[in-house]
Amino acid sequence: MPSLPALLADIGHGLDVAASLLAGVAVAVLVRWLFAALTSEDLQQGHEWRYDVSRINELRQLDPLYRLLQPLVEALARFNRAAFRDQLPEIQRQVFAAGLPRFWLAEEYLARAETIALLLTPFYLYVFVSWFGPDGALLTIAAAPLTVYLLRRRLAGRANCRLVLIKRRLPYLLDLLTLLMEAGATFLQALEQSVHELEGHPVAVEFSRVLADMSMGKTRTEALESLRARLSDDDVTSVVGSIIQGEELGTPLARVFRTQADVLRIKRTQRAEGIAGEAGVKMLLPGILIMASTSLIILGPFVMNYLFSGFSL
Repeated sequence: MPSLPALLADIGHGLDVAASLLAGVAVAVLVRWLFAALTSEDLQQGHEWRYDVSRINELRQLDPLYRLLQPLVEALARFNRAAFRDQLPEIQRQVFAAGLPRFWLAEEYLARAETIALLLTPFYLYVFVSWFGPDGALLTIAAAPLTVYLLRRRLAGRANCRLVLIKRRLPYLLDLLTLLMEAGATFLQALEQSVHELEGHPVAVEFSRVLADMSMGKTRTEALESLRARLSDDDVTSVVGSIIQGEELGTPLARVFRTQADVLRIKRTQRAEGIAGEAGVKMLLPGILIMASTSLIILGPFVMNYLFSGFSL
């Protein structure tokens, strides 16, 4: 009959073998799941063509995370649709303004951010527990929502930066439209040529979508209204409103473009003057701190000498 230590050693060895087998099975299942997710075919259309099926297929091709974790993203999107209904329009506007693919819905993009936070949660737990002990679990609970918030702020910052680029180049686009239309081109011809000249710039991307909307059957007014809704910016709204009003009143578009380009330049100059005026006020506190530190560096040795050894010339 084997002794107790030998029996315990055999049991430990058996547990090691079982754990190794389970780990191997888990790795095999994970590899098979990754392979199936990456090589799975697109969703098939039914008897009637559906936009949502094509949209999902485009997202699966564009975003690997969506392709790998589509069930989780869709489940979180359903939750977001009910929990964050008031915030979704603003998120959708930022998605469009940031130049992200139009296939993203606001609730799905938010679900993508939440999925990233969930994937990072084990890493947060390991780091915080290693640093702070058991109390680090509380920090992990706060880290996941903070990750979602930072990703939301990154989206908003990306949208704002792109809007700035669009507004900087918009006067030049209007000037080019004016020159082309005064040379005899129609609005569509002038817009196509202007988009070609500024190819790759965000303003060209947005107006190329206007051309695409018109080629798909939308009227000029509807395409411009879509541009205004996508960007939701005061300057762009002013330009689009002037173009639509000019068409309704019969005003030559070349004159409208020239006027709006001048207005945009005046607004840009006013913003620059305002920023320059604020710069002096903002530099006041750093200037005072620098002056105080310089005074301490110069007078400090004399003060220390007087306090500890007496002042002498």
